[in-house]
Amino acid sequence: MYLLNYSREPISAELYDARLAYSMHLAISEDGVNYQALNHNSGVLFVKATENEDGSLNPKSMKNPYIFSLKEEGYGVMAVRTGADGEDDEESRGCAVLFVTKDFLEYQELGLLPLEEQYVEEIICEYEDGSYVVRWKNRDGICSVGQTSDIRKKELDSVVSMAGEELFQKDKTLPIDTGIEGAVLHNRIEVPDNVADRLKKKFLTPVNTGVSFPEQITASDSSELESFLATLSYSDGTMVQRRVDWELSDVSFQVEGTYRICGTIHQDHFPFPIAENRADPCVGKWNGKYYFIATNDADGNRSIYVREADTIPGLLTAEEKLILDCETYPEIGGLLWAPEFHEINGTLYIFHAATTGEFYWEESHVMQLREGGNPAKKEDWSRPRRVVKKDGSELCEAGKEITLDMTCFEWQGEYYVVWSQRQFLPKDLGAWLYIAKLNPEEPWKLLSDPVLLSKPEYGWANNHTFVDEGPFSLIAGDTLYLTFSSAAVDSSYVVGLLQIEKGKDLLVRENWKKTNYPLLTSRSVAGEFGTGHNAYVTDEDGLVWNTYHARPGVDGVRSSGIRRVHFDIDGAPMLDVTEELDVAEQYKSVETVLVVKKKK
Repeated sequence: MYLLNYSREPISAELYDARLAYSMHLAISEDGVNYQALNHNSGVLFVKATENEDGSLNPKSMKNPYIFSLKEEGYGVMAVRTGADGEDDEESRGCAVLFVTKDFLEYQELGLLPLEEQYVEEIICEYEDGSYVVRWKNRDGICSVGQTSDIRKKELDSVVSMAGEELFQKDKTLPIDTGIEGAVLHNRIEVPDNVADRLKKKFLTPVNTGVSFPEQITASDSSELESFLATLSYSDGTMVQRRVDWELSDVSFQVEGTYRICGTIHQDHFPFPIAENRADPCVGKWNGKYYFIATNDADGNRSIYVREADTIPGLLTAEEKLILDCETYPEIGGLLWAPEFHEINGTLYIFHAATTGEFYWEESHVMQLREGGNPAKKEDWSRPRRVVKKDGSELCEAGKEITLDMTCFEWQGEYYVVWSQRQFLPKDLGAWLYIAKLNPEEPWKLLSDPVLLSKPEYGWANNHTFVDEGPFSLIAGDTLYLTFSSAAVDSSYVVGLLQIEKGKDLLVRENWKKTNYPLLTSRSVAGEFGTGHNAYVTDEDGLVWNTYHARPGVDGVRSSGIRRVHFDIDGAPMLDVTEELDVAEQYKSVETVLVVKKKK
């Protein structure tokens, strides 16, 4: 199998700009001629920003990446690090930036490899005869060659310069035309089938490839029949069990007998958008009912409404009921953002952001549902309380910093909150994610000091602005996943992923693993731009649903959507499996022999 390494030509600030295009992209081929772009033709490797003493970031991008095999197991990537939009980067002058990876899915950025004094334009690296041979061309067209026995020490053992291009021969096996939009080809390598197979399963959207159901089943009533589930198989090797809607007009459970019955895989339909001008959506489940809540963009974020229904599909047509506005309490003056339902020790709460009036006073708040209360009734919710530190002091200095998008989850018997916090004065540092333990007896109060969890260090996260926000947890097995949103709330908005394994301390930043590329972007699903701010809910069938907002067009209003979460071969969430991919038309129908037996 052949793996093609390329970057892209920027298109525009709205569709695909430099901070996205100047990254490493991958495509795969069986014959070396016909290539399939991975990850929706989006970057899979981005270089980190550098930090200043005050914590602010210097955004970076990279050009002309080159992939090569390591002496030991795995691969290396060498590239020219640039400024955010491809301009010269003085910090990187005369250097290459170096990464190592075992599988092209997770990368370790080793840092800069000094080469010379002049700006470097292109780089080639190969392992030859016991050494890594590095060839490069500088700004003046001078080609040089160096070598090192250990690429990880980030130092060359020797350097020879030579005028002309005799030492710099680019890959002559590159295809002439891949048909990949905007592709700027760099090099390709052969990879083992197991590496290629894993890349396809992780970077290509899964497609429903089959369905199975027992040839014969026995049931005494319709409820027993419903307990038998169909198994859908997918192109990534995963399987999902689904309920079947049966045609039973010819079946009598009062009479024992044998029937051939037909059914259809149950699939709820959620057209996008399900709610216009509703951003940051969240669906919660409480006392057997479902509740939908979101930021109200229609009135400038001055009110919060709730919908109530017996099922998730029922929320689409349910009546909206006002539960909070900026007129009820003098300290709640507007900018009501990102409300979320969370159950803590058997009590329902809404976490949301609000301000006393000005934008720079936007802070995280909590409302509590009274015992026996109805989440759709305004009077059953308490007055919002501002979230404070464990000693009761303010979470941040109002007027200089803001907090928002606070989310809550339980993990290994303890409650945690994660939120976005941004310092504007005396200098805008961008929005960072913080985590702390929460006091479940007083859920407006932290139980530990805040710990920095994530900064918008990659190009996809600091695109148009420096923002990490909108965190929400998703637990699968022994792994806690935390999705979050990054960049501006325009078409550049994307979803990132953090994860941590059971048994590790959540308050140690180094214990978390951050995926180098975004999980969901404007290229993931056709017609949905600026996707982000996810929340998750599990339905009565055990299926997990992702609520999110996106724009139906680059300039469209933020609107809510909902789609099933697919879990990949590693159990990680995939958020781009649309309805037609989830259940293919040819696999919607099943049939079986039903044996009716009366209960004794």
